[in-house]
Amino acid sequence: MKKIVIASFMVLSASLFAQEDISTTVNIPNAEKYKFTTVVDIEASEVKSQGKTGTCWSYSTSSFIESEIFRNTGKHIDISEMYTVRNTYPKKAWNYVMRQGKIQFSEGGLAHDVMQSVQGYGLVPESAYTGLLNGATKHDHSKIVPQLKEVLDIYIKNDKDATVPNWKVAVDSILDASLGKVTNKFFFEGVMYTPKSFLALTKIDANDYITLTSFTHQPYNTQFVLNIPDNFSNGIFYNVELNSLVDVMNIALKKGYSIALDCDVSEKTFSGKYGIAVSPNNVLENKIALEYIVTEKDISVNYRQDEYENYNTTDDHLMHVVGILKDQRGTTYYKVKNSWGSDSKRIGNGGYIYMSEAYFRLKTISILLHKNGIPKDLKKKLNIS
Repeated sequence: MKKIVIASFMVLSASLFAQEDISTTVNIPNAEKYKFTTVVDIEASEVKSQGKTGTCWSYSTSSFIESEIFRNTGKHIDISEMYTVRNTYPKKAWNYVMRQGKIQFSEGGLAHDVMQSVQGYGLVPESAYTGLLNGATKHDHSKIVPQLKEVLDIYIKNDKDATVPNWKVAVDSILDASLGKVTNKFFFEGVMYTPKSFLALTKIDANDYITLTSFTHQPYNTQFVLNIPDNFSNGIFYNVELNSLVDVMNIALKKGYSIALDCDVSEKTFSGKYGIAVSPNNVLENKIALEYIVTEKDISVNYRQDEYENYNTTDDHLMHVVGILKDQRGTTYYKVKNSWGSDSKRIGNGGYIYMSEAYFRLKTISILLHKNGIPKDLKKKLNIS
């Protein structure tokens, strides 16, 4: 493989934040620093840090759900990312065991895994389940997967010289010790709730959310299981033309529907430090492009597909799209909420990434959004009611 998908944010962030300072000497005629104007800005919760975990899928989609809750109810509710993580690990373990260890077992996941958890287990507020124990203030999941995998591999191997554990009990025990036991009743604003009754309060219906992608190895306007490492749950994707995917982004955001985004962020022109993601036409302008406007690639359908098939585009990060911006030349960018914190000394734009449409066209794996954000003609083609 030409790229390695890095599960741990801390390892990934070390390379992404270690951008060299850009020289003040810019060899581009009439070079202009970025000046952005807001076109759409959807209500979103504060930027969080996923810490030393590979749980961007839960952070991004939980942020997305928080914006949906506000759209539904006008309430700002901080929901628990780790409640979803806690409920998803046993599913990953089951999948790993039933496939006899012949698949990836990691911290990763996708937006539809959050929605499946919501449908099965409801939601809880952060105040009811933090996933932090013993006074910890930051998440560190570096030991969870190795501990789980050790138990599962012993069971799969069925070594006669080893004690074969009841892996389901062992998985729950490890997760309880690492993240805490899940409570089935909790108070929120003075009222007792269960996860299901709390879900009803938020007016979120997991069935209303659709995942779209755009690749040529499957027919357009059909459904298929996208074969990417983190799709352990075999989630279904609707395949649409690339221009349609971009149209959905622009139309949905302008209608007030935010979007959960799965994309590749391992490019040198995706920078948490500068808060920018672009696709320069000339690779020699990669560093300059983090601060100055440059000409970007014209992303063709075939080029996008080639980059996916040769592993230059992988599903290594999920984020939350909450707006649209324009630079002074009229180029469209998306305001993308990240989950790497908002420390101004090392992170630009308050923890947001301003992603150009060209970067989105090339590096997006999929988007998840409310079905009402999809244009009616496309919904008809996809047979979405």
